[in-house]
Amino acid sequence: MKDKQKLKAYLDNKVVAINHIDFVKDDPISIPKSYSLSQDIEITAFWVAMLAWGQRKTIINKSTELFTLMDNAPHDFIVNHEEKDRAKFKDFKHRTFQYTDTLYFLEFLQSYYRKYSSLETAFDFTESAELALIGFHEQFFSLEHAPHRTRKHVSTPSRNSSCKKLNMFLRWMVRTDSAGVDFGLWKNIPASHLMIPLDVHVQRVATKLGILKRTQTDWKAVVELTKNLRQLDPEDPIKYDFALFGIGVLGEL
Repeated sequence: MKDKQKLKAYLDNKVVAINHIDFVKDDPISIPKSYSLSQDIEITAFWVAMLAWGQRKTIINKSTELFTLMDNAPHDFIVNHEEKDRAKFKDFKHRTFQYTDTLYFLEFLQSYYRKYSSLETAFDFTESAELALIGFHEQFFSLEHAPHRTRKHVSTPSRNSSCKKLNMFLRWMVRTDSAGVDFGLWKNIPASHLMIPLDVHVQRVATKLGILKRTQTDWKAVVELTKNLRQLDPEDPIKYDFALFGIGVLGEL
């Protein structure tokens, strides 16, 4: 990595400029930001992240529709609803996320939250982030008759997916700083263990900056880019998600 200190100074400045609470209102993270109960925040953040493709305005509108169907009390609804209550979700869909997928998400989350108080325990980072995400995927689809079609909505490194949505969700839950964008709800997963939420926009900027050589947007690229970002900040490498995203949006390169 050439001119490491110069690059770090440049990206650190971009983090300060973009990692700002004003960013929240037009971003899907505004949905979980509207809740105060930790379980409501987790559930909405996870589901919003899984629906996060397309225009941000559309994602916000569809997420608002979804949680309105849960009476804007997602944890209470998920834990206590009966099977007949799922019928009202029949007309909810977002792109390829259909009624079948909604039903399975409701079923898994109900099963999970009737046993555990937080989704954090579903991610075991003891050995590696890769195994943590693989383990979560396996647990999420461990219920009997889990629909094969729903698996595409929760990615896994075992298929060499970049797992952008899961890594974004984990960033929201784990990272904490004075800016107040990410939640920092989860205390048992170090921010240093997080992986970059990689999409084509972040990949393009990282490539132009010389911190990513791999051309595919896959898990191997996530590992490579995260490793290089850890050279800039070993304790909080994923803060640079803000910088790479912002540089791309502003078209500075």
